Amino acid sequence: MSRIHPNAEASRRLLRDGAGAGAAEAAPACYTVWMRSSMGFQGTDGFSVYDAGGELAFRVDNYSRRRKIFAGELTLMDGHGAPLLSLRPQIISMHDQWNCYKAPEEGQAKRARSQQLFSVRKCSVLQNNREAEVYMSSACTTTTTTTTTTDASASDHGTTGHQSPGFWIEGCFRRRNCKIRRAHDGKEVARIARKKARTPATPDTAPLTLGEDVFSLVVQRDADCTMIMALVVVLDRICWRPYTPLICSS
Repeated sequence: MSRIHPNAEASRRLLRDGAGAGAAEAAPACYTVWMRSSMGFQGTDGFSVYDAGGELAFRVDNYSRRRKIFAGELTLMDGHGAPLLSLRPQIISMHDQWNCYKAPEEGQAKRARSQQLFSVRKCSVLQNNREAEVYMSSACTTTTTTTTTTDASASDHGTTGHQSPGFWIEGCFRRRNCKIRRAHDGKEVARIARKKARTPATPDTAPLTLGEDVFSLVVQRDADCTMIMALVVVLDRICWRPYTPLICSS
């Protein structure tokens, strides 16, 4: 467990000893993603995401690994269980598309067309090492960067054929080695990598690489962490593999 949960005091000390007084503000957000539901019993599927201080930042609780026609909606929540975003597969799609909506507040209808934020499509194997592309909706009121960009409208059935992606994901998610880039300038806004950790008993040895169910997510400070985490959840579904429940990484 100590390899998965970051040490809060060590993280604070690293920020204090960084490059100057503004290091904490300039640093990217670093998360540890554990592909296990926070419900905490064997056989559950989902995500538990911890920030650099070891606090639970995001979660997706138990959900089905069945094919998307039976999968239903996934809900990305904050660490306290408040719903943030709703993710739903597009049943009729040649690109394994998922649509993201703002999670409805209590008393609201479950989904409203005007609340669609973006869509994620799996790329063809011919598309230059790209895993997926992200198409923003014109109804989106949240941005992933401080620079505002305008995209064409996206309908409930996906984006138009003439719309350019707002972001793309390159690399290989299944190998936990990929980057999320902003389309208009190619800037990296987030990175997924294998998690490395040292054991408390041997702090001076080479770090161990943990299993694929635990990995690192680094989000640049001008990016929307909630949206990036939603992309990670969708990547887990469109880069599909048979699921074998794990008790914990070794």
